[in-house]
Amino acid sequence: MKTFKTLLLMIALVSFGCSGNSENAHTTATTVVPAPERQVLKIQALPSKKLPAKPDDPKKQVDLTKPLMIFNFTHDKDALFRGDSPVYIDFSLANAQLKGDGGEFRVRYIIDDEDMRWIDRWEMLEITGWTKGNHTIRLELIGPDGWPYRNGDYNIETRTINFVK
Repeated sequence: MKTFKTLLLMIALVSFGCSGNSENAHTTATTVVPAPERQVLKIQALPSKKLPAKPDDPKKQVDLTKPLMIFNFTHDKDALFRGDSPVYIDFSLANAQLKGDGGEFRVRYIIDDEDMRWIDRWEMLEITGWTKGNHTIRLELIGPDGWPYRNGDYNIETRTINFVK
């Protein structure tokens, strides 16, 4: 009798576990979440005006005899862009020459904490393909030793932009 009850219980459990035609019959709700839009940036180098760097904020400290880089981009807290507007990375230099131009310095830029990229010639970059939302651009002057070269409050700058569609 005990064996019969055990066998009957096993059959009941297997039948209950296999009941239902829907794969999600045991769930209370199914939510489909679409994958986020993928950002694929197109970067094009353009000639730069090569203006010498001049400090743009009297409150910031700087030594004018040392290498200096100024990020020529809006200082607005959250710059607003529409649609597929291009964003330009342009900078000014003083007392430094980039590797591609015969010097020892490089400019490193990082967009949205992704992989770092390099600028070895004094040129402007046009970037398109932005997705909707907030984005950051970080620009750094890298010295001959491979580390960011600080000059007072300059040479490492971050800007935030916002894209609306």
